[in-house]
Amino acid sequence: QVLLQESGGGLVRPGGSLTLSCAASGVAFADYRLAWFRQAPGKDHEFVANMAWNTDSRIIAGSVTGRFTTSRDLAKSTAYLQMIDLKPEDTAVYYCAAGRAFSPKDSDYTYWGLGTQVIVSP
Repeated sequence: QVLLQESGGGLVRPGGSLTLSCAASGVAFADYRLAWFRQAPGKDHEFVANMAWNTDSRIIAGSVTGRFTTSRDLAKSTAYLQMIDLKPEDTAVYYCAAGRAFSPKDSDYTYWGLGTQVIVSP
């Protein structure tokens, strides 16, 4: 069984930073890609970034390029989303998801965590 667990969300002021974690289990890392999506109230999932577990391949959405980046710690089976210079429009629930396609489409990801809330507010 594949399990994904996000953590690290919280309340931060504009311009601040947060690092989200996604702890994964039950997934064959070489076969899967991990993605980050976010969902603001009343909106659909928005692609943020994705990455391969066993290479440096990654895609960062244009809306967060230069502010967000991804990394992973294979020994801990954990992926990270580092976020700097946060803006109020970054407020959303952030999800990690695993799938076999290197895709920005949420429908291409089979396994999802429950999400972690990020609020950016003065």
